[in-house]
Amino acid sequence: MSSPTLPFFDDTDVERVLCVVAHPDDMEYGASAAVARWTSLGVRVSYLLLTAGEAGMRSRPPQEVGPLRAAEQRAACAAVGVEDLTILDLPDGTLEASLQTRKHITRHIRRTRPDVVITQPWELQVDWGLNHADHRAAGLATVDAMRDADNPWVFTDLLTEEGLDPWGAQWLLVPGSPAPDQLIDVSGKPLQQAVESLEAHAEYLAELGGDFSPAAMLEEITASAARQSSLPQVSHALAVQAHRM
Repeated sequence: MSSPTLPFFDDTDVERVLCVVAHPDDMEYGASAAVARWTSLGVRVSYLLLTAGEAGMRSRPPQEVGPLRAAEQRAACAAVGVEDLTILDLPDGTLEASLQTRKHITRHIRRTRPDVVITQPWELQVDWGLNHADHRAAGLATVDAMRDADNPWVFTDLLTEEGLDPWGAQWLLVPGSPAPDQLIDVSGKPLQQAVESLEAHAEYLAELGGDFSPAAMLEEITASAARQSSLPQVSHALAVQAHRM
């Protein structure tokens, strides 16, 4: 049975994008290809990482891993043209969709004033298996923070003490969603840059072990998504679930 044909997300008028994820490397499993597309078009893209991923390498202590993974993330950002990276110090492995987390994200939405916010799926079961607890928390907190950011009566001190006016982003995009409904064309150079961005996490990927090829994985994901397009010239695409906010 063939997959349904999906439309393309209209990014014609997008000027600013904010990407909110739990860990270093979370953007690099496909989403950074869309980022590379947008930065090449002059879109300003900001990354907000809620943790430093310090608990992600079993053989090395968190105080060593956090700075290492931050450095790898900076290299990954450079590969796709991202200059604005913020890494918070919320706890890796025990991230919660709490009021504190929502406030951090709300603050960043009001500061960057994005047209589009990207985050992670919050479902327990996703295409690759059971979703990480931190990913689920990041996704849920981002959904709530988008509404918080647009409400002047939530986190009022962000306005009265920090001067951050309410801001309503227009779109929430969720790559990796089990129910994608739109595509983003990442054929050609954006996909190549995405591979470079994932390869930048060299020490982290080595820690995971196994015969892992960033190029092969991203090729498979994006080529499969492109087969849901009606445009034969699109060889690779990022599938997303798009929510109009």
